[in-house]
Amino acid sequence: MPHIFEPDVVAAILRHMNGDHADDNLLIARAFATASDLEITSAVMTDVDGDGGAWQIVRAGIPEELRVPWPGGEISERAAVRREIVALYDVACEKLGVEPRPHS
Repeated sequence: MPHIFEPDVVAAILRHMNGDHADDNLLIARAFATASDLEITSAVMTDVDGDGGAWQIVRAGIPEELRVPWPGGEISERAAVRREIVALYDVACEKLGVEPRPHS
């Protein structure tokens, strides 16, 4: 059973990711979604738990769920969420041949 973060923690993470990192959501979705000839046109982070993150992605107007496990394995601390999302972003950049921006 994955660690379940408090609802206010999940809400804050989702608000931050969808408000400040919409382009990163799309990059992660394009890197980790099942291969398809249909382009992913949107990606919104919908959930986070100790095992990974979830996004609703849209291809050809059709929504689907994408679940991506954390690269470092299961987590249980809020601070680890940032580390794992940054790791997902870095792997996504590598997979897609995109130069990652520096992390602060």
